[in-house]
Amino acid sequence: MLLAIDCGNTNTVFSIWNGSEFLCTLRTSTHHARTADAYFTWYSTLVKHYGIEVDITDVIISSTVPRVVFNLRVFADRFFGCRPMVVGKPDCALPVPPRVDPGTLVGPDRLVNTAGAWSRHGGDLIVVDFGTATTCDVVATDGAYVGGVIAPGVNLSLEALHTAAAALPHVDVTTPPRVIGTNTVDCMQSGVYWGYIGLVQGLCAKIRDEYARPMKVIGTGGLAPLFAQGADLFDEIEDDLTMHGLTVIHDYNKKG
Repeated sequence: MLLAIDCGNTNTVFSIWNGSEFLCTLRTSTHHARTADAYFTWYSTLVKHYGIEVDITDVIISSTVPRVVFNLRVFADRFFGCRPMVVGKPDCALPVPPRVDPGTLVGPDRLVNTAGAWSRHGGDLIVVDFGTATTCDVVATDGAYVGGVIAPGVNLSLEALHTAAAALPHVDVTTPPRVIGTNTVDCMQSGVYWGYIGLVQGLCAKIRDEYARPMKVIGTGGLAPLFAQGADLFDEIEDDLTMHGLTVIHDYNKKG
């Protein structure tokens, strides 16, 4: 059994893969000071609660927060007796290496999404991920990550607006009743919702023009289905793309 760990700036997700399906997915907030013992207490309590029989033999980690990797390594070694694969490290190979400017460090989340999307959909893709940042990753015909776009995330933009403008409240991300808001909350929700739809549409159009080939757009991240309700943004939505990508990279390395 494989324990796939995706550590983002906001949340950390553990998924248990038995070789054919994910048995469960566990989520907690990302905190760099969380110890290996604390991870195991949280993990084992939830696994017991769900009544899942597990025997973890391998661990793979993707982390955009470098400070948490050490404790996750200790967690894997101490409680499962294995050395985890860490995406982005030299001993964790990718099915197809990225083609970017020399010296560029590509975020492991983007490499994992690229591997997962190529596995399911082939090449010539734009992968739009609604996370702490909103990213567009370009996947070449052969499955290589060849660049993309990074924009502020939806919730990050709302928090910045609330923090910088004292008169503006904190609002949730939701589909507004209309484009023209008639109160402050509706105005803010409309600006974020329709603004990000316009952002994704505009970026994907520009990428397609520059790439000069037909491309499929794959949406992922918790907010992808919400934004798909407002416009025809995606050819496919993959809610487990990152976790699937981790299994792809793990399998590739295990096969040699």
